Amino acid sequence: MPRKKTITPKAGQRQLRIGEELRHALAEIIADNNLSDPDLAGRMVTVTSVRISPDLRNATIFILPFGGGDAETVVRALNRAAGYFRGEIARAVDMRVSPQLRFKIDDSFDEASRIESLLHDPVVRADIAKKPEPEAPESESDE
Repeated sequence: MPRKKTITPKAGQRQLRIGEELRHALAEIIADNNLSDPDLAGRMVTVTSVRISPDLRNATIFILPFGGGDAETVVRALNRAAGYFRGEIARAVDMRVSPQLRFKIDDSFDEASRIESLLHDPVVRADIAKKPEPEAPESESDE
C-alpha cells in the first residue's frame, strides 16, 4: 500500500503575526549591538523572516549578514547567544512562553537568483518562446 504524503500545513494567521513581531523585536535587539561576542561585534545582520511552530515554542530565524562575509560564523555566534535573545524577546514581546530560537542563513535570495539566471539562459528562453502545437481534434467513433 503506498504511503500517504504528509502535507505541511501553511502557517496560520497567529503564527504569521507572532513571527513578524519576533522579527521586529530581534532586529531591534541586534541593532542595539550590546553583544559581547567578538564574532558579532560590529556586524550588521538582517533578520529576513521568522518561522514559528504551531505551538509557538520553537522559532527559526532566517538572517543575512550585511556585506556577505562569513555567514556561517555569524550564525554560529547567534546560536550561541540564543539564550540571551530569548530573554530579551521575553521582555519585548508579550507571550506566555518565549520560544526556543534557532538561527539559519536565508538562502532564498540565492535560490531566486539561480532561477532567474535559468530563465535567462538562451536554451530555456528558446524553449519558452516555442508556441505549443494545436492539438488535433478528437475523431468521433461510430458506435
